[in-house]
Amino acid sequence: MSSKSAKGRVASANSIRLGDCLKELRKIPDATVDLVFADPPYNLQLGGDLLRPNNTRVDGVDNEWDKFSDFQAYDKFCREWLAECRRVLKPDGALWVIGSYHNIFRLGVAIQDLGFWIQNDVVWRKVNPMPNFRGKRFTNAHETLIWAGQNRKSRVTFNYESLKASNDDLQMRSDWLFPICSGPERLKDDGGRKAHPTQKPEALLHRILIGCTNPGDVVLDPFFGTGTTGAVAKRLGRRFIGIERDADYARAAEERIDRVQPLAPSATEALPSKRTEPRVPFGTIIELGILEPGQTLFDPRRKVRAEVKADGTLTHAGNQASIHRLGALVQGKAACNGWTYWHFEAEGKLKPIDLLRDEAKRQLGLSKRPFVEAAE
Repeated sequence: MSSKSAKGRVASANSIRLGDCLKELRKIPDATVDLVFADPPYNLQLGGDLLRPNNTRVDGVDNEWDKFSDFQAYDKFCREWLAECRRVLKPDGALWVIGSYHNIFRLGVAIQDLGFWIQNDVVWRKVNPMPNFRGKRFTNAHETLIWAGQNRKSRVTFNYESLKASNDDLQMRSDWLFPICSGPERLKDDGGRKAHPTQKPEALLHRILIGCTNPGDVVLDPFFGTGTTGAVAKRLGRRFIGIERDADYARAAEERIDRVQPLAPSATEALPSKRTEPRVPFGTIIELGILEPGQTLFDPRRKVRAEVKADGTLTHAGNQASIHRLGALVQGKAACNGWTYWHFEAEGKLKPIDLLRDEAKRQLGLSKRPFVEAAE
């Protein structure tokens, strides 16, 4: 792995490119990156040293790379690197940007103005935030992330089922609780000081890459720092491109990533998404004989009964329609997911007809997974 700037227009994967982010971004070909994670300068506008009550100095962010002459200069810089990131993203690629209250709102405007399409904002709640020493404001205990597709029509990767399963079968929420980077994970320089003042925890990147990329995807970080994105990407079987202008940061990142042992490919596979699986209409369930015409389906509480017809429709109280339309009609709603609303009876228990699609896919040769009936 080389920390020197790549030559030509082909950006090699698993590489750190030493140089100005704008210059290096312009060398990357169009539409070659699956995901960008960016932790840009915060533009904190600090007016002097921040002191604790005992007058000791707080080791905050006062580096030259975080200083801009005014908001206009910062906005211009951000719009330029964001535009380059959008250019190198694939049409279904996505962007993650993290920031504090100093810069995230300015970034959000630029992201929308440039044509990205915001999917979510996520709040990272810090378990152990730095205290507010002056007592003039709330303790700043969170940072905000923006997740956006390359354009409005982007079908961004979202491993919904994996995230839900990792969250004890509850939908993953947009407020995430992680500690700040500390302990053995925090890189130190030769003098025992923080190697980088804003090093992010690997847990944060782990969730993003598990949720929004697949093994083999290319992840670009234009503000690579000490390489958290690269370390997590390597461990999870993703490829990375890091851009960093500070040689000391790049060196620390390279040494760190060299120590990372990739997981076995089988350990990085995401739970299959239902959105990407082959479509099986309800009529196919009837045609294959998995359900028989004349069989009765029920709502989850067994209060509504509907009869299965040979053409794949259902009837109830003189109404005949698709599983979705009839489900909406009997509930007085505008829409309904008939696959989860209607249930069949097996061994005295009600089970959603959605389970029958796996058996249909097996019979059609569309899935290698066996049909498994879920318990009540």
